[in-house]
Amino acid sequence: MTQSLSTYGKRNAARRGYTLIELIVAVGLFAFVMMMSASAYLIMIALNHQAQGTTVGINNLSFALETMTRDIRTGSAYSCGGAGDCPTGGASFSFNDKEGTPVSYSLSGSSLQKVTNGVPVSLTDPSVVITSLTFYTSGSQPVPSDYHQPRLTIIVVGSVSTGPGKTQPFTVETGATMRGSDI
Repeated sequence: MTQSLSTYGKRNAARRGYTLIELIVAVGLFAFVMMMSASAYLIMIALNHQAQGTTVGINNLSFALETMTRDIRTGSAYSCGGAGDCPTGGASFSFNDKEGTPVSYSLSGSSLQKVTNGVPVSLTDPSVVITSLTFYTSGSQPVPSDYHQPRLTIIVVGSVSTGPGKTQPFTVETGATMRGSDI
């Protein structure tokens, strides 16, 4: 009879399961690991949104500058701030496009603006805030001994929105040279 009681006790001990304390510790560890994983995931989502916002803004600015320089390269009669050359920089730039239509570029508020035949068009998205736009021209005045093509350098300073209340500053410099001969 003693033998059957000891066998019964061993079977009962094997079926015991987990204690309440063991379950609380296991659930607590699981909750901690899941909380850390979820917070890392949310941080990655926020960084992704920030990177996408920056990419969209910079792509918009890049497209606007590329459109602008393409028009300028095929244009003629360069004039910086209405005074021809401006080696110290000007706030606006005007020229005649390939069809001879007068075109000018300037900063309007915080946006890059193109004016064609008196009709203004904003070239940048509201997520791109331009604080400074400067044009430097050289060689735009026809001089008999001047064998250099008119050249324009554009410097754009501003910031791009990367999310609610967050911005990323930028400074972009690009140049354009008139394709046609001014000789």
